Amino acid sequence: MSRRRHTPEQIIRRLAEGQKLLAGGMTVEEVCRQFSIAESTWARWLNQYGGMKADDAKRLKELEGENARLKKLLAEAELEKAILKEVAEGNF
Repeated sequence: MSRRRHTPEQIIRRLAEGQKLLAGGMTVEEVCRQFSIAESTWARWLNQYGGMKADDAKRLKELEGENARLKKLLAEAELEKAILKEVAEGNF
């Protein structure tokens, strides 16, 4: 069985469907079996996307991407600064 990634929008849709099924009397195990996911995945999704709407999840993903880009830029700037400092000291 291959792994596949779900988009945040898909996860939120599944969480909403699952909550309706749970309110209808199904167990978490049955809901997970219907969605073909592990119970640990369900718990992680609830923890991460529990009260979000699809727009919120999309914005979160955008912010995470921007944060990763900024961290990379900072790391590159720090590396350049260290190289320039080493050259200025004459330790090359």
